[in-house]
Amino acid sequence: MKIEEKIKKAQKAWAEGLINIGKAAVSKPHKVEKRANDMLDDLYDFRIGCKTEILFKPTLASDHPFRISREETLSYFIGGLYNEDKGFALKPWKHVKFKKFHFIEHNDQVFVMGAYTFIDYQGNKTKVDYTFGYQIDDRSDDLKIFLHHSSLRFQ
Repeated sequence: MKIEEKIKKAQKAWAEGLINIGKAAVSKPHKVEKRANDMLDDLYDFRIGCKTEILFKPTLASDHPFRISREETLSYFIGGLYNEDKGFALKPWKHVKFKKFHFIEHNDQVFVMGAYTFIDYQGNKTKVDYTFGYQIDDRSDDLKIFLHHSSLRFQ
């Protein structure tokens, strides 16, 4: 599979994971934490080398703008650890559209930047810029996130 296809596959899986957490929040709240943990297990690489950390700069975080642990990442998506974490994935989002990205490959890593648009069920759109760093998983050949930076556009 070409790297462009791997990137699109990883982005689609991330969007679906986020949307599925929100769907659970609406119809099956008891499944929210499991869906969020499944997303982290499937898409993030908390085990680069001997570390159990990633680099994560969430879009809507100011008191704790940088995260490295799984617990901190989970909290941003579903709430719990910090007061500012309202659960970004709980919105719920109807659609996430990735576009206009460019990437650089370096050994077994891929760095991608561009913009994604989050659309809620009322049709409201939130445009966010992103940079993702992916590690190519040697077991599955899938891309796993170890760097995730998102920020709102400058106004």
